[in-house]
Amino acid sequence: MSKAKAVFVSLLSMNLMCVMFFSAMDMTAHAAESTTQKVGIAAVIGLSQDENSGEELAKANEAATAVQQEASDTSDDATSEETGETSDLVMANVSKAANVRTEPDGDAAKAGVLYKDCGGRILERRDGWTRIQSGDLVGWVKDDYLLFDDDAQKLAKEVGSSVIRVTTDALRVRKNPSEDAGTYGILAEGNQLDIVKNLGDGWISVAYDDETGYVQAEYVDTDFSIDSGETVAAIKAREEEEAAKKAKLTSNRGAVVANADQTRLLAALIQCEAGNQPYEGKVGVGAVVMNRIRSGAYPNSLEGVIYASGQFTPALNGKVARVYEGSISDSCLQAAKDALGGSSTVGSATHFKRSGNHDGVVIGNHVFW
Repeated sequence: MSKAKAVFVSLLSMNLMCVMFFSAMDMTAHAAESTTQKVGIAAVIGLSQDENSGEELAKANEAATAVQQEASDTSDDATSEETGETSDLVMANVSKAANVRTEPDGDAAKAGVLYKDCGGRILERRDGWTRIQSGDLVGWVKDDYLLFDDDAQKLAKEVGSSVIRVTTDALRVRKNPSEDAGTYGILAEGNQLDIVKNLGDGWISVAYDDETGYVQAEYVDTDFSIDSGETVAAIKAREEEEAAKKAKLTSNRGAVVANADQTRLLAALIQCEAGNQPYEGKVGVGAVVMNRIRSGAYPNSLEGVIYASGQFTPALNGKVARVYEGSISDSCLQAAKDALGGSSTVGSATHFKRSGNHDGVVIGNHVFW
């Protein structure tokens, strides 16, 4: 075959390939069509200017394949948008809580409660209702009380937290990112803690009580955690437990005999320490004084406890005495009488301070222990 004839045959083959190529491209997304045509035409033009048809034919095939793949990807993206593919994340859109029903009906039995900032995943949607799973809670919530798609993801990022979940039997929480460092404590398998930072060198810093601790990344899984709703059964169990604790805290601990002056002295201390607190907090302060009188670790008289060295600052700096001589509110006087009569809102607590970094019974701005 002559050289000129060989070039003609190559060009003819390429023209046939382009026809087939453009026919295929008509089936892809419109957005990719112009790009495909430009690259295909450029490949043919390149052949007409170069007699090395075999090498250029291979290059043209590669270019056509790449463009076809790009067009296919573009088409897939467009299809995804057109079909409205969405996330299955759902978040509560309430100021306090939304009821979760067993059926998509406002009169159906209550399965549980989805609280503010809680989330879950969508199981089914029907007639303005969505069936969700949030922790152990599964049921239907009216769409008016939910956020979906971008709104749900935005809120989840704001209120959720990155956590580690222990995957070994026992994991030490170190004081520094080193196997030789001391430990704050040991976590059991399944325990989880909030992540402070992934250090990227095999260690993760975590929030452990009031400290920043360190755990080895190989012994944990990381996850993004969102608070879950609560089933009716879980709510009942929690309320029963809280009621039992409250009954224990508020059980009468026995009266302490006191005269009118001692009652007024205790009321003055209560006003100085908790005058702006709820009534339960006022009784709590009085109960702390009574519990100290009953304990062998403190003086056994009301005056001795109140004026003990290093204990109640208002008593030591003269404020209690000034209030005693002045005006005392009726609520503080009543709280003193209740505490002297054996009432308590804090059980056997013998200490209190401003709440924040101590475990105990929190009432108003105070924590008692």
